[in-house]
Amino acid sequence: MKPFEYARPTTEAEAVEFLGEEGVQAVILAGGTDLTSLLRAELVGPSRVVDLKQIPSLHEVTRLEGGVQIGSLVTLADLAKNRLLDGYRSLFDVVDGVRSIQVQGSGTIGGDLCHLPNCWYFRNGYGLLGQENGVSLPETGDNRYHAIFGNEGAAKFVNASRFAPALMAWGAKVRIVGPSDKAGFFGRSSGSTVDAEWIPLEYFYVTPKTERQGNTILKPGQFVSHIWLPDAKLISSATYEVLQMEGLDWPLAAASVCLDVDGGLVRDASIVMGHVAPIPWVTGDSSRWLIGRQINEETAGMAADVAVSSATPLSMNEYKVQIARTAVKRALLKATGQLDT
Repeated sequence: MKPFEYARPTTEAEAVEFLGEEGVQAVILAGGTDLTSLLRAELVGPSRVVDLKQIPSLHEVTRLEGGVQIGSLVTLADLAKNRLLDGYRSLFDVVDGVRSIQVQGSGTIGGDLCHLPNCWYFRNGYGLLGQENGVSLPETGDNRYHAIFGNEGAAKFVNASRFAPALMAWGAKVRIVGPSDKAGFFGRSSGSTVDAEWIPLEYFYVTPKTERQGNTILKPGQFVSHIWLPDAKLISSATYEVLQMEGLDWPLAAASVCLDVDGGLVRDASIVMGHVAPIPWVTGDSSRWLIGRQINEETAGMAADVAVSSATPLSMNEYKVQIARTAVKRALLKATGQLDT
């Protein structure tokens, strides 16, 4: 591990200053569950690590503008205990799937959203796109766990966030702090020495075309400070993850759903798949197909068929199409109380 400076800001303004100082290669320390391994493997080589844990507001869950605001440093364990989040079952499903007390206690929701890909080519030093001498290693080599959607370009990895599909299905927004010349969802923060904007989480992730692009829209000096969710109201939600092992593991595929059901019929639906594409995969056709229908074993299966109909598996991961289909079907049944667990 290379030596680096360690900074502990106590305000957002100080954090932006530490992160954006000219000539400094800075990275953020949230829970540290991913950064530690990246530093040890020298996949990142910062000159400064900025620890955000001393900023009080990043640990809070509060009501805001007809919804709930979650600080990016809220841990998985604290998220599961917070009564303001009782109506967001799909988030608890994700926490329950993390089979490690240590990760639940130290891992943060913001850190999860920014978790870099688990692609073994990336983790072994071949870059975000997994290329060697201009050749795509995932395309020509072992791609069992790689993307089955959105993989037409150079990026073949799958987005590693476990919370992003659930949050996106809810219509979440993220607050980005740092250099910005735009006003966002709630407008420019007032009375502050930093700029902040809210954007839909759906627009936070990108599928990179080059190594320099990264997999989120974050620019140097920026970080995610909060997540906003609309009021849960009478929405039913669930997440279903397909895990290969009973212990600590990453999903092979996952699906999160939010359903507005009235009189037994779906009025509105949102389905987002995870771990199947370089970004969380929104299945708009499947969601629209459900409107006006009753969810049962048959319709859930048909909606799942629509969700995976455009899959483009690689040479060794066609099995993931069926797994993704199963995740969508079971998430729908789970959200409506029809899944035996």
